[in-house]
Amino acid sequence: MLSLRDLWRKHKRKILVTAGVLGSGYLLYKLYNARKRSLADLERELASERENDELIKAQLQGHFENIQRIAETTTLPHAMHYLSNRLAEELDLSLLTEKLKKGKGQPNSLSSSEKLELWDRLKILSFTRMVVSMWAVTMLSLYIRVQVNILGRHLYIDTARGLGSSHLPEDADLIERDNQQKYLASTDFLASYGMPVLISNMQAAATEVLKGKHLKDFFNATVLHETVMQILDMFMSMGSPHHWVDCLMPENSRLNEISTAPTNENTILSGSTKFDQLMLETKEVLTSAEFGSVVEVSLKAVVDALVEDLSLQSGGSSQTSGMPLAKFLPLIAQTGLSLVDEPNQNQFIKVIQSVPEVELFFTLLYANMPSS
Repeated sequence: MLSLRDLWRKHKRKILVTAGVLGSGYLLYKLYNARKRSLADLERELASERENDELIKAQLQGHFENIQRIAETTTLPHAMHYLSNRLAEELDLSLLTEKLKKGKGQPNSLSSSEKLELWDRLKILSFTRMVVSMWAVTMLSLYIRVQVNILGRHLYIDTARGLGSSHLPEDADLIERDNQQKYLASTDFLASYGMPVLISNMQAAATEVLKGKHLKDFFNATVLHETVMQILDMFMSMGSPHHWVDCLMPENSRLNEISTAPTNENTILSGSTKFDQLMLETKEVLTSAEFGSVVEVSLKAVVDALVEDLSLQSGGSSQTSGMPLAKFLPLIAQTGLSLVDEPNQNQFIKVIQSVPEVELFFTLLYANMPSS
């Protein structure tokens, strides 16, 4: 017993230091283990989040591609068919051409001034029909893609909130069908309501640009390109900066007029908030600087393709030397109709879809849509 006490007194300091070191070591070991487990748990959580992020990205990409296919195969063909019919009705040149043919076959039936007036009207209306068709096809194609991207994004977000990210938007119908139908029905607004104003303003622009161009003047590809771009530029710069938006979509007071499906008053009232939000977001996109740039590059691409196509149809004679405007008018008038061909046969819609700036714009639009 005494030896233990002597040992304690003699080695007390060493024993305490050793015990302290061992205790600290054990404590550090426990802390290290806890930290290691915590880091392992954190790594598993991060890996799980990365996996979920990749899954969400894959779902978004798949849904985005589905949305684009819907626009190209369903919404656009319907709208284009209606637009084609309305353009044929509103810009029918058959009466003018018949009168000119009659005057040619019966020289005394028309005076020189009457013939000149008919030819001048045919010149203006031929360019008007071509440029109206070009503008309408370009804007309708872009507008429909704006719509389906906005609607698709809302459907995806609403479904993810309600069902969890593991469910695709096709699994639910959280936006009322009446709202969807009313919203998508606005694609027909241009053909149903916006056409008279569009034609009137475009005809005014064509009249101004063509007033110094005579039927005997030679037109080549360069002159044609400049003429069409001048008409488009003058039309787009008329009035307020975004006056042309009124040709594409209704103002708030006319939203209910474009519904294709009958709805009762209660349905309209209960669904108006979501519908108004969709329309408001659409108008914000259409009036944005980014969309304005997309419109500009798209119209330029269509004009380039159109001039090249007309040059080929004229046997290449319009490429350099050119031909008299009077001989060019039948091709111009005919092109106005080919511009509104069915989407799967329409080379100009394919040109718009292939513009890199267009693809980038709609990718960003879908990805960055507000989630509220």
